[in-house]
Amino acid sequence: MSLEFKVFTLNCWAIPIPTLSKNRKRRLKAIAEHISNSHYDVVCLQEIWSDQDYYSIKDEVAGVLPYSHYFYSGVTGSGVCIYSKHVIEDTFFHQYSLNGYIHKLQHGDWFGGKGIGLCKLSVSGFSVNIYSAHLHAEYNRNNDEYEAHRILQAYDVAQFIKLTSQGVDLTVLAGDLNTLPGDIAYR
Repeated sequence: MSLEFKVFTLNCWAIPIPTLSKNRKRRLKAIAEHISNSHYDVVCLQEIWSDQDYYSIKDEVAGVLPYSHYFYSGVTGSGVCIYSKHVIEDTFFHQYSLNGYIHKLQHGDWFGGKGIGLCKLSVSGFSVNIYSAHLHAEYNRNNDEYEAHRILQAYDVAQFIKLTSQGVDLTVLAGDLNTLPGDIAYR
């Protein structure tokens, strides 16, 4: 028995402050239209920071992805949400223990309460775990004060998946890992 399963993931860069996230509403509308006209089983989005944006996309894609979940966390929300063609049977969110600095207001990662979200699905008799993660941003590659944060977060992601995916037929990790293939956090 085989399973064809299509996943789309995107960091939407949807900070609800016009000077920080240009053309946000127009971009989100275009993203929602693309999703509505595509044939994905699951869509994982990151940096959806407002309830209004989450629900606008949810309403736009409901005809093709009727199930969804937003992972609330931190002060401003995790920014992580999942839309699904299949019934979401269970959800769980793990917030990273190390997640930026409160005094670095301009970076904002601490306020988002970033982490990894899990949606459990049953698809044609297969058990499927969909994970959507968002690791700490890299603001300066030459002087990366958050590298240790991403390394620990990547370790948290690996451990979380290991502890929650036993007996599952398909495990999918999607998201914005803010790493390159040679980075320690990626490996």
